[in-house]
Amino acid sequence: MIKIAPSILSADFSRLGFDVETADKGGADYIHVDVMDGHFVPNMTIGPLVVKALRKITSKPLDTHLMITDPEKYIPRFAEAGSDILTVHIETCPDIMHTIRLIKSLNVKVGLTLNPATPFDSLLPALSEIDLLLIMTVQPGFGAQSFMFDQLPKIERAKNEKLKYGYKYEIEVDGGINSDTISNAYSAGGEVMVAGNAVFGKGSIGENIRILKEKA
Repeated sequence: MIKIAPSILSADFSRLGFDVETADKGGADYIHVDVMDGHFVPNMTIGPLVVKALRKITSKPLDTHLMITDPEKYIPRFAEAGSDILTVHIETCPDIMHTIRLIKSLNVKVGLTLNPATPFDSLLPALSEIDLLLIMTVQPGFGAQSFMFDQLPKIERAKNEKLKYGYKYEIEVDGGINSDTISNAYSAGGEVMVAGNAVFGKGSIGENIRILKEKA
């Protein structure tokens, strides 16, 4: 079954705990935490303290997406704060296998992603070692962007590689996911859908999650 990972980037930060608890009770499978440093991407968001606070209010997996330069400096802190999955960008990891070993040593699942312009082949050496493969369908750094349909072949490639070699990673899709685009991402092979505005934007959070699952 499809999984929904509401992105707290689109939640109301004046009542973040309430929004996350509502998403949890409303059918969220993961809670997606976008971490941005203002360097790798042109925006800044949250740090380990927010992850630690979220860990107290939800038992759902905290899916932490590190859109940051030098992620190895911060991986231990985000692991200690309670992240269940730590996803790094291939572009920020000169020695990706070393980064993967570091995350695994902290008993956290490993996620790997790449920017839309980065070739899929750059991930190939690491696919057998990861738990989650995130395909970006927007440029990372901001919410409320439109789904990039030209990234669908990457999702299909991720599915084909997984089936061909028996890899265990989940295929996550992040960017522009809503009731109109989720079926495209799902049909291409996406299994976990990151959704921000489509969950937290308007109306009932739980109903929005239900609609997304229904539309897939």
